[in-house]
Amino acid sequence: MHESHAMPPGSGTPPTSPPPPGDSDGLPPDSPRDDDAMRGRDAPPPASTGLLLVVSGPSGVGKTTIVRRVLERFEGVFSVSATTRPRTAVETDGVDYHFLDEKTFQSWIDEDRFLEYAQVFGRSWYGTPREQIDSRLHEGRLVALDIDVQGAIQIRERMPESFGIFVLPPDDEELLRRLRSRGREDEATIERRHAEATREMRIARECGAYDEFVVNDDLDRVVEETIRLVGRRLGSGRA
Repeated sequence: MHESHAMPPGSGTPPTSPPPPGDSDGLPPDSPRDDDAMRGRDAPPPASTGLLLVVSGPSGVGKTTIVRRVLERFEGVFSVSATTRPRTAVETDGVDYHFLDEKTFQSWIDEDRFLEYAQVFGRSWYGTPREQIDSRLHEGRLVALDIDVQGAIQIRERMPESFGIFVLPPDDEELLRRLRSRGREDEATIERRHAEATREMRIARECGAYDEFVVNDDLDRVVEETIRLVGRRLGSGRA
């Protein structure tokens, strides 16, 4: 899975910025990313009055639904990631992702336009554009990211005021059941995702990028718990 000495697209040498403290094409963006491909910059985060919410968790744990309902409650916005992978027939540029060619992605790296970025399985690149986040935070909005652990580590280093929540499955057996119930992957892929999830959960508990851990044993309950946690962080009475 790991590809050593991964370089930004269109570059013969690694970027000059120091590396910080990964999903094949078409797979969901919450798969673990190549550690060696991680790169970050040390610019200080902008002042803001809103809140950047970083949500992570294994595939199939229900992150998307949780984030959507939290944003509905607080009238927040979801940050759209950028990627070099091809757009599918059902995806819309600027809605599902910002679809970039490798030359453009490299120029965004050079211009420090990403809060975090990584190469996934030595193939496509994914990144979180910072401009849309900065502008929404300055408006006092809640901005949410659904991102993997390695990306969350980079975000915490650059924006320590962000709020990280990691969503856990009730247990290992339930995680496997949910992965299988999606019915869109073969058993080998499911087993690989399960191994990745186990590794990601271990790193999440050790890395310091998360403020809270919630267990999705009941969707409505965990949604209300997450809303309460976010509301408390916002200092809002809306929770």
